[in-house]
Amino acid sequence: MDGLLIDSEPHWRAAEREVFATVGLNLTDDECKQTTGLPIPAVVEYWLARFPWVEQPGKTRAEIGEIITEGAHERIGALAEPMPGALAILDFFAERNIPTAIASASPMSLIELVIDRMGIRNTLTVWHSATLEPRNKPAPDVYLGTARKLGMAPANCLAFEDSGTGLTSARAAGMRTVAVPAAFEFADAKFTGADRVLASLRDFSAPVFEQLTTMR
Repeated sequence: MDGLLIDSEPHWRAAEREVFATVGLNLTDDECKQTTGLPIPAVVEYWLARFPWVEQPGKTRAEIGEIITEGAHERIGALAEPMPGALAILDFFAERNIPTAIASASPMSLIELVIDRMGIRNTLTVWHSATLEPRNKPAPDVYLGTARKLGMAPANCLAFEDSGTGLTSARAAGMRTVAVPAAFEFADAKFTGADRVLASLRDFSAPVFEQLTTMR
């Protein structure tokens, strides 16, 4: 969802930079890109391991994660726009009566917010959060749980991901995968395991879909 359907990653990074600065960690936007696709608790642990700060009342690791999430939610709900091609690809599957789902590392509250922001509630079949599973991405739990909700075998599902963490999750679930990386990491080797790599959802087409559905 984040960075694939909706252009939310800049808002996550802005919230991270603002909150981390309150504990003396002044990150650049490029540094924040290093944790793209990780759930927020993992982002906090990532930076704490590299630049330890002293926890203080109101600034524990859990509370920092909560404040970042709240700030990102506010920004996304007010400012975020669909990624190029996102609405068109949902229409592509709807026209073919193919069920679609969101399988996100983000909490359900943000998934609901994004669905309403984009106006896609009637387009989707189900939506599921990894926070409701035992493990978040890169574990396959959220994709396996989403497949169960769809009543589909994972091998019959096609997963779209913009992050290496998410791609690992989808592949571990046994799904066919399309990677749509951000421009700054498009050539990164972590996406080579995808069945197809696209620069944008706008590059998805009927011929591409046909190739993906017929590959073994």
